[in-house]
Amino acid sequence: MKKIRSYRSAIILALLLLGSVSAGFFISQETRDFRIAKNLDIFFSLFKQLNTFYVDEINPDKVVKSGIDNMLKTLDPYTVYYPESDADEFTFMTTGKYGGIGSLVRNSGDYVVIIEVYKGFPADIAGIKAGDVLKKIDGISIKGLSTDMVSEKLKGSPGTDITLTIERNGKEADYGMKREKIAITPVPYYGMVDSKTGYIRFITFTQNSVEDVKKALISLKNNNPQQIILDLRGNPGGLLSEAVEVVNLFVGPGNEVVSTKGKVKIYNEDFKTTKAAIDDKIALAVLINRGSASAAEIVAGAIQDLDRGVIVGQRSYGKGLVQVPKPLSYNALLKVTTAKYYIPSGRCIQALDFSHPNEDGSVGIIPDSLISEFKTRNGRVVRDGGGITPDIEILPEPLSQIATELYLRNYIFDFATQYFWAHPDIKTPSQFSLTDQNLNDFKNFLIKRKFNYRTDTEESLNDLIANAKKEKYYDLHKDLFSELEKDIAHSLDNDLTIFRNEITELLEDEIIGRYFYEAGTIAWTIKKDEQVNKALEILNNKEKYRSVLNEKTGLILVSKKNGTPDFDTGTPKITNQRD
Repeated sequence: MKKIRSYRSAIILALLLLGSVSAGFFISQETRDFRIAKNLDIFFSLFKQLNTFYVDEINPDKVVKSGIDNMLKTLDPYTVYYPESDADEFTFMTTGKYGGIGSLVRNSGDYVVIIEVYKGFPADIAGIKAGDVLKKIDGISIKGLSTDMVSEKLKGSPGTDITLTIERNGKEADYGMKREKIAITPVPYYGMVDSKTGYIRFITFTQNSVEDVKKALISLKNNNPQQIILDLRGNPGGLLSEAVEVVNLFVGPGNEVVSTKGKVKIYNEDFKTTKAAIDDKIALAVLINRGSASAAEIVAGAIQDLDRGVIVGQRSYGKGLVQVPKPLSYNALLKVTTAKYYIPSGRCIQALDFSHPNEDGSVGIIPDSLISEFKTRNGRVVRDGGGITPDIEILPEPLSQIATELYLRNYIFDFATQYFWAHPDIKTPSQFSLTDQNLNDFKNFLIKRKFNYRTDTEESLNDLIANAKKEKYYDLHKDLFSELEKDIAHSLDNDLTIFRNEITELLEDEIIGRYFYEAGTIAWTIKKDEQVNKALEILNNKEKYRSVLNEKTGLILVSKKNGTPDFDTGTPKITNQRD
């Protein structure tokens, strides 16, 4: 108790002294300092009473972290507290590195299932495959443990031994390996789409990620490409400095890429390109979608504002805030929003207004009345307050309900596992395609698994019938309701036929990944990717390409097509765990 009192007194005294040394010592500042000290005193008093009188023992770490997390929720989703136990998560965010076996896992009943292994890392070398069910770690059952808890057990210091008990096709076996430093490559694939077009998939802005993009670009230039596609779809961002360096690969020295402005002046800074570009002339298309955020938006926005290339895809996420890590006591850390960033035209693309929350604590989209127009270097009109709007917009067409159900309920994944063990001899992606017999096998697989679902239309009719019965109209129109039920009822055979193409694509993508890892899947999918094809269409038409970059009106809207379903990062969290 004495320690609690002494900590409390020290903090209150420090806060009061901080206010008193300010020149002028304004009454408003004095009042604010008093309110801070008062509320901290209340918090310490409350915690003391809980610790003394609560009926059960409390976990101080859990209680305090819950309090901190809920306090930070009143600010923005990017200001985050990391206790010492979560240091690995923060390290992975900024470096892309962690100690583990190189796999991705998710819950599956009482256990977890391996859903991906990273090529060349311990799990892969040991023979672990996607679809394997993890039963034990070092001889101890993991039944009932959450994905997070299993992930923590799989991670550890590089060089330490670990043994996994895996169930595969109904049989269990042990796999021993040593943990390694796992480094997720920021460029999982690059290559030539055709004889004159290079393609780079860039997935995260971690430390030195620019070197991987640079290496890919230089390698592609050995093929004398006339144009480059930089794919930032699904890239959640990362380090702002890396974004500047990536832009510098395509833009020469002396060009402003981004500036930051915050309450504290030390965070007001301009970031410019400083080096010679690898290629500042080659035709460039940048692909973005709703998952492109933060540093990815800086790159896309700077390329757009400087009229260096065309932006193709969907409007981006809309995160114009910058975070800085601040160390706390006992090796804890606070990632705190310190500034907004502004791209070369002067616009901030932050989509949500966290500074003026509604009475219920929610925040709203920046209203149209507050959205301003800016101009690119060539005079094209661009707007702030809602992410990066592409020059060529392709709106993705949503999957059918059956395809969505098959994917989310892991029928696609499970059939791919079955297919992999039944067909071990695929040598290259180009040799692969699903046959009619394979698709019939998939239908039988679904029947055997008793797959069924109800469409939204059927659910709506059920609600209508329930209301009609409640209001005693059903018997009066019973025949009509019966006819409607027959007309809208779906069948598995019909749905598999009607939506054959999109189901086939989902199956092929999943199966290709089992044999050729992430790089193979990307190489396979870009051949039929609508956004890639639209980028090629624009790049191949040089007159059209030049007209887009000099067009004063900005956006060109294209038809709906299927797309690809941080300090400075703020996109939705991935629920699967890397280990």
